[in-house]
Amino acid sequence: MQNIYLAVVLAPLFGAIIAGLFGRKIGRAGAHWVTIIGVAISFLLSLVVLRHHLGGADPYNESVYTWMMIEGIRLEIGFLVDNLTAVMISTVTFVSLMVHIYTIGYMHDDDGYQRFFSYIALFTFAMLMLVMANNFLQLFFGWEGVGLVSYLLIGFWYKRESAIFASLKAFLVNRVGDFGFLLGIAAVLMAFNSIDYADVFAAAPLMKDMVVQVIPGVDWSLMTLICILLFIGAMGKSAQVPLHVWLPDSMEGPTPISALIHAATMVTAGIFMVARMSPLFELSETALSVVLVIGSITALFMGFLGIIQNDIKRVVAYSTLSQLGYMTVALGVSAYSSAIFHLMTHAFFKALLFLGAGSVIIAMHHEQDIRRMGGLWKYMPITWFTFLLGTLALIGTPGFAGFYSKDSILEAVHYSHIAGAGFAYFAVMLGVFVTSLYSFRLYFIVFHGKARMDHHTKEHLHETPAVVTVPLILLAIPSVVIGAMSIEPLLVGDVFNNAIFVSAEHNVLEPFREHFHGAVSFALHGLTGLPFILVLAGFGSAFYLYMIRPDLPEMIQQKFAALYDIMIRKYLFDEIYQSVFMRGSRNLGTALWKYADAGLIDGVMVNGTARLVGWVASMARCMQTGYLYTYAFAMIIGLLILLTWFVTR
Repeated sequence: MQNIYLAVVLAPLFGAIIAGLFGRKIGRAGAHWVTIIGVAISFLLSLVVLRHHLGGADPYNESVYTWMMIEGIRLEIGFLVDNLTAVMISTVTFVSLMVHIYTIGYMHDDDGYQRFFSYIALFTFAMLMLVMANNFLQLFFGWEGVGLVSYLLIGFWYKRESAIFASLKAFLVNRVGDFGFLLGIAAVLMAFNSIDYADVFAAAPLMKDMVVQVIPGVDWSLMTLICILLFIGAMGKSAQVPLHVWLPDSMEGPTPISALIHAATMVTAGIFMVARMSPLFELSETALSVVLVIGSITALFMGFLGIIQNDIKRVVAYSTLSQLGYMTVALGVSAYSSAIFHLMTHAFFKALLFLGAGSVIIAMHHEQDIRRMGGLWKYMPITWFTFLLGTLALIGTPGFAGFYSKDSILEAVHYSHIAGAGFAYFAVMLGVFVTSLYSFRLYFIVFHGKARMDHHTKEHLHETPAVVTVPLILLAIPSVVIGAMSIEPLLVGDVFNNAIFVSAEHNVLEPFREHFHGAVSFALHGLTGLPFILVLAGFGSAFYLYMIRPDLPEMIQQKFAALYDIMIRKYLFDEIYQSVFMRGSRNLGTALWKYADAGLIDGVMVNGTARLVGWVASMARCMQTGYLYTYAFAMIIGLLILLTWFVTR
């Protein structure tokens, strides 16, 4: 199987290298064929791996290549392939394959066609390296790899100033999180003298009560410190408050990248990492509470922002933020299986929504303002229907994929008793209503009501080509059925038992398993539950506000102008960061240049030394008169000074 694991990772890399280095020679068709074939091979082999491990195979944990050894610490490239890895790589490669195919139609007229395909294939390689890692070094390599390629992809249209700013913003914000992540890895290395998962996880229970003093005189739990530092990295990658600000701006990149980054790959890296580190997080209830509260805030307050957005991609982006909050909440209550389950279902329906939004943008001649759309269902029936299916999955309609994963999270939070669980339950429940409201707001404004586009656009409206709509259909299928198919093995069964560790006191999914009687029964029970009532309330509110009384939202906006202003400015996060950190850093740099560099170093140390030498030289020059009596007088004065010194000793 090792050769198959290598092929899963290397096939996209091979395609990326060919398209990137030889793109001009092989042409546009050659670039998309070589990358699509590479990712397709990776996907098919991922299915082989999934079947092999779900069939009962033991986890594979071996080193592939030893890079170096430093004082007994092995720095290796190695693979850990278990059921968690198999589920992740299957999801990532399938979504990536759909995005590759979709890109042929979306980027058809773009000058950077070959470069784009090289980037997205390289992105897939980096994500697979991250997911399949068996040590922290390789994890960090993949972690930084997806960060670097996301910077290149978000700023792909480098002639647009907004795209350049967005790519830099994403890169810098992620560096903040990655600094904490790197400190966490350093703490692991310091405490365990190893960066291999197996060694660290085996020794972790023995370190449960160990304390360290980051600040002299103040004891910190080692496990809490490690877990919080690692989670700071996850906050950056998975866009959790307050390191969420990069994700909405990343919509400046092409739509296929929005789907690839925000569906199954980069933003879910943090979720996967915390789930993989469950043997560490289970040893620190404090760290779990931090994860829980951060996720709750993100799930609720980012959902609020989705209600007021008018850019079709930004609405879906804030939905991603909110759903990532749900996954983080699941991690915080130790429902790691539910988090991965929601990660998987979310990958399908969120990729579908992003690609559906891209299909609308193509048809609207790259118009993204939903206020200039309307009535598109008549012109784009495939996009309309698949987008509706994605919306129903997102809001958690019983029977759809999102229902099974989201309701399992709600149940897990309900059974949790750790600090912050009460607030989290309120946040995720209210978030159900908010999700339904902004989702159907988007759906009604874009696809129903009167057409608000200009006459020229309306005349040329039609369904997008098959290369765009086929990926929508293929993503719509799992968005409907994958939840019912996989809830029993993933949550009720023991699929993740060899990959995820949950302590007995945190096992919130046990009551869920006891009351579970099949996917159909769960869906029928969901029809009478509070979450579905909130879904209907959100649907009804959206229908009334945007179909029956479309004048009402404007009136509400004017009445609550102050609140609207704070929300449209994204809770002032960007302005605070600009004022405090960016302007503060610039002012600090200016002060250091002006006073330290120019003033102290150049003015005093360099130029001051030169001036001192010049002054001494000028004084010495005054004494060099050329007259004999001047030198005799100097000798007499010197002799008197020496005699005085000897006499007074």
